[in-house]
Parts: sequence; structure tokens; C-alpha cells
Amino acid sequence: MDVDAKQHFANLAIAVAQKRDQTAFAALFDFFAPRLKSFLMRQNMPAMEAEELAQEVMVVLWQKAHLYDPSKSSLSTWLFRIARNRRIDAARRLRNRTLDETDPSLMPAAPAAPDALVESGDREQIVRAAMEKLPEEQVTLIRMAFFFGQSHSEISAATGIPLGTVKSRIRLAFGKLKKLLEDDGVDSA
Repeated sequence: MDVDAKQHFANLAIAVAQKRDQTAFAALFDFFAPRLKSFLMRQNMPAMEAEELAQEVMVVLWQKAHLYDPSKSSLSTWLFRIARNRRIDAARRLRNRTLDETDPSLMPAAPAAPDALVESGDREQIVRAAMEKLPEEQVTLIRMAFFFGQSHSEISAATGIPLGTVKSRIRLAFGKLKKLLEDDGVDSA
């Protein structure tokens, strides 16, 4: 998504937050709801549940747009994070587990410092540029594993690629990324 599109969506979200602008919300819904549903289905969620959860995320946008901060992330990042968290919550409810409320992994992370946000944005651009130099089959597997949160077994099942091949392609892709980033002077540690 280019910078102009990100800004456009951020402006629409601000209009929803400040003016309860139904036209802005409709535009955001039309764009993001199908993408959220598709994302959730790639997470092995049945189509009907994925659609319900995508709508739930859009309701969160309508009700809590004032919590979105365009200086911290793009609207798509914010919405997909909500969708991911809601999917995890739904899976936990299905497993009927009791959560330990004192578990440190459930505590919110401290907000990032402004200089760290700038640095992470620069690093993100460098990594994206390096990924563009990888073969598409490797980029696809990296996206499935790290952007969509799929396990190697899930990737194997979804693509029909043997599990060992999935693992070796991801390892190979990381080796290439590390080399490309080192060549660009980025500390990959």
C-alpha cells in the first residue's frame, strides 16, 4: 500500500472518529472487510466465522476509531492486529482454557519511543526492499509464516509443498535476506 493510500485511509478513520462519518466508514468497510475475511480464512478459519469476525473488527473501528493513532501505525496494521487478536481470542474460547491474568505475555507492551518508531520504519523499508530481491516463492512462504502467522505445517498443507521443502525454502530465504541486509549495512542481529 503506497503512502497516499495509507494517508487516505488514516483520514477516513479520523473522519469516523471525529464526525462519525458514515460515508468514510462505508469506504473503509468496503475496502478492508473483504481483506480481513480473506486474511482470517488463510488462518484456517471457516468462511462464515471469518466473515463474522471481519465484521466485528469493523464494528471496533466504528466504535473505537478515536483510539487509532496514525503516527504509530497504518490503519491496515491496526485493523489486522485487531483481527489477529480476535482470532486468537476465539481460538482460546474454543479450547475452553483458563487464562492466567498475571501471565506477562498477556500484558500490553510499553509504547515505543519516537526514535525507535522512526528507526523501525526505516528498517521496515530496507527489509521490504531486500525482500523484493528474493524469488517470489520464497517471499510467499515468508509472508505466510511471519505476516499471517501460519506454522510450517499449515503452510505445507495450504500450498501442497512438502514440509521439509517449506522449512528449507524459508531457511534459504532468511540466509539471502541476511546477506542482502548485511550488504546494505543493516545489523541483522
